[in-house]
Amino acid sequence: MTPRRTKLVLLLGGILVSGLVFLGWTQEWFSVVVTEGPTLSVAGDVAAPALSTLALTTLVLIGALSIAGPFFRVVLGVLQAVLGATIVLSGVIALVDPVKASGASISDATGIAGNESIHALVASVAVTAWPWVSTLAGGLLALLGIAVVVTGRRWPGSSRKYSAVKLEPAAERSAVDDWDSLSDGSDPTSR
Repeated sequence: MTPRRTKLVLLLGGILVSGLVFLGWTQEWFSVVVTEGPTLSVAGDVAAPALSTLALTTLVLIGALSIAGPFFRVVLGVLQAVLGATIVLSGVIALVDPVKASGASISDATGIAGNESIHALVASVAVTAWPWVSTLAGGLLALLGIAVVVTGRRWPGSSRKYSAVKLEPAAERSAVDDWDSLSDGSDPTSR
């Protein structure tokens, strides 16, 4: 695969996977049956609230990655891997203790707070596929970040549009210099 195609695949892959994390964040993660109350649907925004921020940060990072130079591609690739690992961690924490991750919804529905009290109220928890999808998407983002670190130095550079402008002093005096000398109080015609 050419370096240009590698860059395109990694950038588009990062955008798609970040979108998948956003989608997972909006979906139902757990269905919690409370002993004396309703069955609660707990979405990803309650179970893992940090996912939206992490996915948005990854999208911004990919935008910066598209115009970054070789050194910053490596730095941004490492940051992308860390963001992906953080998404995985957020999903794993919710999956390890879904009752605790659903605590805010349970407290809103029952008026009871406290980790032990909430655990005593819950009869059962059904886990949907979305926490797994979001966690796997975070792992894929981490792998894409590692791929950026490995291949980023070979990517083609950005166009001149994003290059720094280099200013050099003018060889001759211009009309602007004449106007500036008038502003300073000197007469440009007396030279």
